[in-house]
Amino acid sequence: MDENSGLDRAEAFLQETPEDSAARARTLEIEQLGNQIVEVLKTVYDPEIPVNIYELGLIYKIDIEDDNRVIVAMTLTSPSCPVAESLPVEVESKISAIEAVTSCTVEITWDPPWHPSMMSEEAQLELGMIY
Repeated sequence: MDENSGLDRAEAFLQETPEDSAARARTLEIEQLGNQIVEVLKTVYDPEIPVNIYELGLIYKIDIEDDNRVIVAMTLTSPSCPVAESLPVEVESKISAIEAVTSCTVEITWDPPWHPSMMSEEAQLELGMIY
């Protein structure tokens, strides 16, 4: 048996297919877009708290669909939050303004209820609330 034929088969097996290349490129694109979305979310503040909504832990999930539609699941600090009407609209607007995003929908959820322990360590230090 020819050693080269075994090596050739192994090399052929390890070569990236066009599908693998496309999947890797899409994964990188989603990662970069996700980072842009997080950076935008860090510019949105609850006016009563000097910490952005991302560090506050108000963002529960960010989904990026195949067509670059973004769906954000978020909560508010309380159901009676005075910015309950304006904050989701601001999030939608800022994310929609990202060039690669085709649209954005914000879904408000109360499950699980927000608690200060959901804040990032940085936010907890900023507000003097360590959990």
